[in-house]
Amino acid sequence: MKNLENKVAIVTGGNSGIGYAAAADLVSKGTKVIVTGRNKEALAKAESELNVTGIVADQSDLKSIDNLVEEVKAKFGKVDILFLNAGIASFAPVESASEDHYDSIMNVNVKGVYFTVQKVLPILNDGGSIIFNTSVNAHVGMPNSSVYAASKAAVLSLNKVFAVELASRKIRVNAVSPGPVETPLYGKVGLEKADVEGLGAALSEKILLKRFGQASEVAKTVSFLASDDASFINGTEIVVDGGLIVNTVL
Repeated sequence: MKNLENKVAIVTGGNSGIGYAAAADLVSKGTKVIVTGRNKEALAKAESELNVTGIVADQSDLKSIDNLVEEVKAKFGKVDILFLNAGIASFAPVESASEDHYDSIMNVNVKGVYFTVQKVLPILNDGGSIIFNTSVNAHVGMPNSSVYAASKAAVLSLNKVFAVELASRKIRVNAVSPGPVETPLYGKVGLEKADVEGLGAALSEKILLKRFGQASEVAKTVSFLASDDASFINGTEIVVDGGLIVNTVL
């Protein structure tokens, strides 16, 4: 069912993983989708495979965000949906975490997200939808994830405040918080392959459904939050984790 027919959406970091899946699902529902990313070749691949518009943009660079908004405005005028999916994850224990580790995560996951919202607002239609991609890491005490977890917790706070600030424009602001999902991100967290596989096995045992999620499962939640089916959902978070964070006893 094309319940998002002729809507215009920006999906940041839409050239792989959850962003790619969300772009595909939105397109299937009739949405005109702009995907952003830093990799020109990956964006070109997404364009050809998904029938989307790819724009090179670096979320950590405010000038790059300005350029993105100007290009979207010139090509589409206004947008209806903003899915803030772009982010980075890397792990380090507090004893050895460097300033660069801290800044690289916060610049993309918090500062970049904050100013992307600010700069897109003038071209976001009243009654539009903003969706943040956060993480269950904001809720659980996973070792070595302190900076990443803090960045996602900060975005959850923005989610609530922006919902209040933008209510007069009928813009709904919500967050989707995935648990472990089978995406390329798990190969980019700075861990050895054996460590990633060990982490995956341990997490799979804690997830009540005994498996990692699929990017397409998170994507369907994003499309739901973007649609009128979620017209009375605002300022909240939907956790898509197969039951991971409730499994604290078993």
